[in-house]
Amino acid sequence: MFDKIVYLSDNMAHVTLSKTNQLSFNIMNMHVVFADQEKCILGEIEDIDEKLVKIRFLGEFNNNRFISGTIRKPLLNATIRLITQEEIPFIMGENTNENVFIGMSPLYNNYPIFSPINDLFSNHMAIFGNTGSGKSYGVARLLQNVFENPKLPPAKAIFLIFDAYGEYHSAFKNIDRINPNFCFKFYSTNEDTEGEKLRIPPWLLTVDDLALLLRADTHSQIPIIEKALRLVRIFSQTEEVALKCKDYLIARALINIIYNNQTAMNKRNDIFSILNTCQTVNFNTESVVQGVGYTRKLRECFEIDSSGNFAETVLLNNYISRFLDAEADNYVPKELKPYTLKELENALDFALISDGILNNPKTYGDAITLKVRLHSIVNGENARFFEYNTKNYINLEKYIASLVSKDGRRAQIINFNLEDIDDSLAKVITKVYSRMLFEFTKGLENRATIPFNVFLEEAHRYVQNDNDVYLLGYNIFERIAKEGRKYGLIYNLISQRPVELSETVISQCTNFFIFKMSHPRDIEFIKKMLPNINNEIVEKQKSLQPGTCVAFGRAFKVPQIIKMPLPNPAPSSNSCDIINRWRAWKKRS
Repeated sequence: MFDKIVYLSDNMAHVTLSKTNQLSFNIMNMHVVFADQEKCILGEIEDIDEKLVKIRFLGEFNNNRFISGTIRKPLLNATIRLITQEEIPFIMGENTNENVFIGMSPLYNNYPIFSPINDLFSNHMAIFGNTGSGKSYGVARLLQNVFENPKLPPAKAIFLIFDAYGEYHSAFKNIDRINPNFCFKFYSTNEDTEGEKLRIPPWLLTVDDLALLLRADTHSQIPIIEKALRLVRIFSQTEEVALKCKDYLIARALINIIYNNQTAMNKRNDIFSILNTCQTVNFNTESVVQGVGYTRKLRECFEIDSSGNFAETVLLNNYISRFLDAEADNYVPKELKPYTLKELENALDFALISDGILNNPKTYGDAITLKVRLHSIVNGENARFFEYNTKNYINLEKYIASLVSKDGRRAQIINFNLEDIDDSLAKVITKVYSRMLFEFTKGLENRATIPFNVFLEEAHRYVQNDNDVYLLGYNIFERIAKEGRKYGLIYNLISQRPVELSETVISQCTNFFIFKMSHPRDIEFIKKMLPNINNEIVEKQKSLQPGTCVAFGRAFKVPQIIKMPLPNPAPSSNSCDIINRWRAWKKRS
């Protein structure tokens, strides 16, 4: 079939075809072995014309194993032949305890392709492809292969799927039929669907989480959120502690206003604004202020006399001074207690009257923006996602444990259905869960002993080049991409628009499944961003059939064209059946 090598470059050989042996089948993309006295080099056919075959070098066979990459080149007199049936397992894997079935090779009569489980699932992965190219089917089939593997039942695996359109519920809801010990758990943002309702304890939200939730956009808003978070933790203690702290904050704010250089009328307006927003038993307009032999209501103490001053300045000073207890300002709760978003809103009101915020128009404007946004959440339909049982405090470890358990058993697949919320809230929720998982895995005494594999469907909706780095100093997806692997937190990005993804996150992905893509910007992007990709791989994916992908990376010895079997059951990602829908409409008419 092959005659001889006529040209060698760093990664390519040009080979002439034998004149006496005409090709009787298509050898495009098949593998070729160059064998000489010292070595056997593997190559892949990339181009064929009437007289010449161009073959790209892939690696070398050495001591009954295949090593990717080539340093040495074959000799010009090396014999050239197609790969043998016995050599195929060296590059396509074998059915062993440590491998998982991926799919079939359409080039080698549907020869099964296996991949090392550790190389595939202990590294970040990206799955790209046009809508309708088979991404969702491919992901469902891949995970079904994992659970159908009798040689390594994944009893302690944890796969979390953030499902943008609720596609994967049908594919995994009956996973216990494979093995009764397997368990599927379903969270939903739709209150009317089956499964558990998605709920996040407000007291587990950090300053960074709240900054994302409230869409903070300036650095001046971060200290305000920090102050509100500190206050709500104090206010959640006993009523006595909360009242003492609230009285101190109001008293200090009133003193600051009384002794500033504004007119008495402006002072009075600011004071009444505070008393209308932040009230306690001791500080409200109807509070009774005891003088020597007489009493006044607090509002009466701010009446302005003929000289333009408060009529009861001395009485006010004596009354307010009683509550200026420095210990209240330095109080640190000994234990954390649960609180609601409504209580956080109340704490934010008190944060706004402290630290001179009222006297700084710019800072006050930023603070009011936070207040308005928090108020809209508290009184909107999204508040339900942060309604959690406040009778018992639950910490991060117990909350993560509750996420991955069902009826006292470990759930191997946890599906979060996010189809009923907008992209902005979905992004915040995925970031909050990502931050929680990162803190949990990073805090384990024995590193990477509880691995989490997270699948982000429609990842371009979340993993973007946001202003988080500017505002917070980091982006949680980028931090996990860089550091998560060593703690056992692995991300798998599924997207039809890789050009919209964070370049930092993509650069940390080790394995890739590329289904058919056609958009020029996306193709150009993956050519620039993905490691080990070349023009040949890009050209291959353009002609792929649905359900077929080009897979490459650490988990594959060489880039593979893989035809993935249909998942059973399938995810709910089919296109609308227009013919039957129209026909049904016609019958009703």
